[in-house]
Amino acid sequence: MNGFLTSIGDLLSQSGFANGTLLNYILILISFVLMYLAIVKQYEPLLLLPIAFGMFLTNLPLGGLMHAKLWEGGHVSIQDIVNEGGLLDFLYLGVKLGIYPPLIFLGIGAMTDFGPLIANPKSLILGAAAQFGIFFTLVGARILGFTPQQAGAIGIIGGADGPTAIYTATILAPELLGAIAIAAYSYMALVPIIQPPIMKALTTKKERLVKMEQLRTVSKTEKVIFPILVTFLVVFAIPAAAPLVGMLMLGNLLKESGVAERLVKTAANELMNIITIFLGISVGATANAEKLSQPGYGFQVLGIIILGLVAFSVGTAFGVIFGKILCWVTGGKVNPLIGSAGVSAVPMAARVSQVVGAKEDPTNFLLMHAMGPNVAGVIGSAVAAGVLLSILG
Repeated sequence: MNGFLTSIGDLLSQSGFANGTLLNYILILISFVLMYLAIVKQYEPLLLLPIAFGMFLTNLPLGGLMHAKLWEGGHVSIQDIVNEGGLLDFLYLGVKLGIYPPLIFLGIGAMTDFGPLIANPKSLILGAAAQFGIFFTLVGARILGFTPQQAGAIGIIGGADGPTAIYTATILAPELLGAIAIAAYSYMALVPIIQPPIMKALTTKKERLVKMEQLRTVSKTEKVIFPILVTFLVVFAIPAAAPLVGMLMLGNLLKESGVAERLVKTAANELMNIITIFLGISVGATANAEKLSQPGYGFQVLGIIILGLVAFSVGTAFGVIFGKILCWVTGGKVNPLIGSAGVSAVPMAARVSQVVGAKEDPTNFLLMHAMGPNVAGVIGSAVAAGVLLSILG
């Protein structure tokens, strides 16, 4: 009998229940909240759900799926990962080596129609304006004591582009990757809540009622030339943006060429879905108790959450402000509400522009006009990331 009780005691002492810390359980609880937002509220579920479950898995005591010590100091030993790594350590290599985000951009390109941007090139200004939040927040992060590299990685949250934020953070501040990824996707999910008050505060009723002319039809030739031209111009000007912009435009060229339907289907569906799972679960796994228990890390996470909201809000505000400027320059032909779509959360930000405008006038259809700055924001965030990597990387 004593032997049996001893065996039970040994089993319990080696279980996760006996080895978990308070921080483990707090992070598991947070992962449950993120799962709730993804499943019940349907906030960015395709990536928020894998991120949340990755966070859940990595904080299960003694699970051995992710080892923060293998990734400390910026130097990665492949041999150590082979000898000591768990499943999520191997999946995380795709993040660390910068493989997953460009492949996500390949899929995004295969699903994106740049026609509204081509038909209304002024939209590019709004997409660029919305990136001001990135550089504004970079300055704020430096004031709070973050290093230049960490400040750049935090600022990119303002682009409202999850893969870009992950790619930039992986290179500039891998120690903050988990917090930055969760903040970026959380704020992207909250677009319908965060943006409308800012949009209404910065515009008048008269401006919100502006009806825009129907966009012209864009030819196939224009759509085929566009990705080639953008790649040429952007990569020559900012080489560091090549992985993201190059893959984005390759995906779009496959789509618009009309001769690679099988490749488009694979890039936009099977490949995109596989990489999304790998990216989400491995990024979520970086938010583990082992890392978060490091001195001062909790303050950094809090700072990232606050600065991420600032970045996103400022980006939205600048987009609307430049929309107002275009409205004035064009004699009232541009509705400033579409400027908020420049933050790049495709297509949710464009839908918010439509919803806010329709509340003033149900017959006002802004969605296609808002898609111009929205897809311009995708390019703009990738270019902004390239600028930060060139200067700080």
